[in-house]
Amino acid sequence: MLANFPKLKAIVAATAAASVLFLPRDGAAQQISAEVLLQDLAQSEVSEAAAIDRELQALWDRSGSPAMDLLLRRGRNAMERGDLQEAAEHLTALTDHAPLFARGWYERARVYFALELYGPSVADLERALALNPQDYNAIYALGALFEQFRRPERAYAAYLRAKAIHPHHEEVSSALKRLRSSIEGREL
Repeated sequence: MLANFPKLKAIVAATAAASVLFLPRDGAAQQISAEVLLQDLAQSEVSEAAAIDRELQALWDRSGSPAMDLLLRRGRNAMERGDLQEAAEHLTALTDHAPLFARGWYERARVYFALELYGPSVADLERALALNPQDYNAIYALGALFEQFRRPERAYAAYLRAKAIHPHHEEVSSALKRLRSSIEGREL
């Protein structure tokens, strides 16, 4: 019977492919996966932490839209090339079109920090953390901003929060060590 309709197979195949492409990604499954990975990270040994971190970063980098993932990639590539203005433009387009995608806000905050636009950087980090409160890199970045503002107590608190989530984060550990004596006092 299908032989009488030679284009029917192609139409059915195209319809099936299109329906798969336009189905929304399962945000609940992604959230559960992140929660499991975060639990594993908090309990991990140093040797396991880097692999778990990579998995989390890959998970958090997925917007659910190929177009938004492209904007993220273009923004990061421009930042790596040192073209901070172009990076800001791509990441602004990303945050405009995907305002619930935490990674877009975090990456734009990094660009703003590099441009010494600290107010907008803080605002973007706050937005990123409102969307993903477990993003230890965003918490670390907030701590770095507090250090920039000469608020070591708040920076130290942010670093402690990041360390509670990712106990083996090297930059966080270094920052805590650097600030410890000024926050906790010096031993005699």
